[in-house]
Amino acid sequence: MRLFWPAVLVLATSCGVADSGLPVVTGAFGAEPAVAIPDGAPGRLPRVAVLSAGQGRRTAPGDVVLADVSVRLWSDGSRQAGTYEARQPVSVVFDGRTVPRAWHEALMDRPAGSRVVLVSPAAEAAGPGVPLDGVDPEAVVVVVFDVLGGYPPDARRVGRPLPTVPAGLPLDRASTLIDGSGPEIREGARLVVQYLAMRVPGRRIVDSSFRRGGPSAVTLAPGSAPAAWLAGLVGGHVGARMAVPEPGPGGPDGGRTVYVIDIIDALQPL
Repeated sequence: MRLFWPAVLVLATSCGVADSGLPVVTGAFGAEPAVAIPDGAPGRLPRVAVLSAGQGRRTAPGDVVLADVSVRLWSDGSRQAGTYEARQPVSVVFDGRTVPRAWHEALMDRPAGSRVVLVSPAAEAAGPGVPLDGVDPEAVVVVVFDVLGGYPPDARRVGRPLPTVPAGLPLDRASTLIDGSGPEIREGARLVVQYLAMRVPGRRIVDSSFRRGGPSAVTLAPGSAPAAWLAGLVGGHVGARMAVPEPGPGGPDGGRTVYVIDIIDALQPL
């Protein structure tokens, strides 16, 4: 059952100018936004505003919603938390698990590519990957969401579902197991993937996006993705299934990790 709460949904123009005393949020989608706090008290009721609506699929119950987040204090505009610098979006699983009501209202039924702002006391604004532990629970915060998209937990573009993978994967190079028909992937792209990490020989699965609840987002940039992914996925295509081995000799047990990755979607670099 969907939960409703006392929020005022205020629509704003795509340039980021909000009315009803909401902050002015500017900047390109996918980049850290600039937030100008207006004069006056923010009020105590949570408020949600759609600053710009995307053109992609709407998020739906059961989805894993991926979003970048930036949190500012209303009192002085200082940044308290965010995902843009680390380039690691939050994953919010709407499968019946407990999701803050404020986040539910901000993220559910939003087209991919939307920018949404939430103004709320910190106690009601914290969410997955954004705990706000150091913020006074009564302090009002401004939370900006860039909604990358919503994806079914078992989303895939090609082939049989992971973790079914072929034997005999090459260990000296990345390889395309099933080609994709989407755009070519460039360095700096934000990818939505399903993946598993398998130790070979033995084919033991040591990590998987399915264990984490569904699709993950990763930026193909140094420090934001495994080096093997950066080397192996650039030049591939959206919709492909690729095998990417870790470079160099095997570990102490003589084995090596091979990633098998389904590239579900991509937001190319700005």
